[in-house]
Amino acid sequence: MRPTCEIMVLKVLPAIRAELARIMMQDLKMSQQEIARRLGVSKAAISQYASAKRGADTDFSDDIKKELKVFADAVATSDDTSKLIGDFCDICKNIQNSGWNYRENHGTSEFIHEDCTPCMKAKTAK
Repeated sequence: MRPTCEIMVLKVLPAIRAELARIMMQDLKMSQQEIARRLGVSKAAISQYASAKRGADTDFSDDIKKELKVFADAVATSDDTSKLIGDFCDICKNIQNSGWNYRENHGTSEFIHEDCTPCMKAKTAK
């Protein structure tokens, strides 16, 4: 058994970074070096995200993808990292609240399920 926070660190955070890197490269035409600097990771990590060697086995709902697009724009243009960190945490919480963990663990396309105690606890704690 793995707690939700461990799963988030192992699977979701790399997937978030991979999606951000993809958006920043394809949509915003940023270099891997600039993306690495802005995300605070190595250029090698960005290369692995771009080649789907890291963070590629996780999918997000359309709502989360929209949030990530807005966040990528903010990361690309803002130097206020204190606000960006809070926004990153909000996205992570929204992913938890979407029922992502239930969907991943039960092999379903549903993002939330009434019988999933961690999902529903997170949803009501909002």
